[in-house]
Amino acid sequence: MDLFLQQLFNGVMLGSTYALVALGLTLVYGILQIPNFAHGHMYMLGAYVCLFLMGVLGLGYWPALIVVALIMAVAGVILERLAYSPLRNQSPMASFISALGALFVLENSVIAIWGPQGQRIGNPYPDIVEVFGITMSVQRLLVIGIAFLLIVLVQLFIKKTTLGSTIEAVAQNPEGAKLVGINIKLVSSLTFAISTGLAALAACLVAPIFILSPSMGSLLGMKAFVIVILGGLGSVPGAIVGGLILGLIEALGGGYLSAAYKDVFGFGALVLILAIKPTGLFGKEVQGR
Repeated sequence: MDLFLQQLFNGVMLGSTYALVALGLTLVYGILQIPNFAHGHMYMLGAYVCLFLMGVLGLGYWPALIVVALIMAVAGVILERLAYSPLRNQSPMASFISALGALFVLENSVIAIWGPQGQRIGNPYPDIVEVFGITMSVQRLLVIGIAFLLIVLVQLFIKKTTLGSTIEAVAQNPEGAKLVGINIKLVSSLTFAISTGLAALAACLVAPIFILSPSMGSLLGMKAFVIVILGGLGSVPGAIVGGLILGLIEALGGGYLSAAYKDVFGFGALVLILAIKPTGLFGKEVQGR
């Protein structure tokens, strides 16, 4: 029982991080209908920016968290303007190739600056607490708490603010939104800023727990797409639930079967769920097909 509760806690921690990253990805897809294949590498860059702010500039953890989100939000706007906005009316393949170019530039830039070897950020909250047989570090508890807080804040922003309603309107009907005077380019840039800021916050939250590497964005990016497809393309609730499901599957599969194959379990679950429900958990059937 203790092992189950421990893996459940680990799964929620992983899943909340995945949900935060996938939430930004699904917001971008809902606006542009284009998958941002460089999203995982922006997550990776956010982790290294956090490393620079804390290790070189000596910022405290909380100021670094805020500054990382702001810097990467600006980086997200730059990525959108350079890699996606000029190709808005082109074929999806053009955006795909542009995103591939962006992720190669990002990964190799990080290698050139920090080197290919793994890096570590000092854990600001290494204390351990034990509840009902579950060993929990304070940092992991912070990851869960802050991730869920950010998810709730994003939901409130979308549902309760004018800017959020504008984003939702563009996602539902871009042409109609354009006809009523909504600036589609501005909304697109804002969405990228939110998306990349969320990914950077997720990276900075887990950076003290895991080893950083220039290739960490590739696997995380793939998992984010698994979550988005699992939950249903463009579905915000689907991204949240899908992230938690993937985190729990990885933790329980790794704990009870083999940690070496935990990623396989997640991708296997994707195949199984899509075989049962091709549109994903919260996806809607397309009428007329």
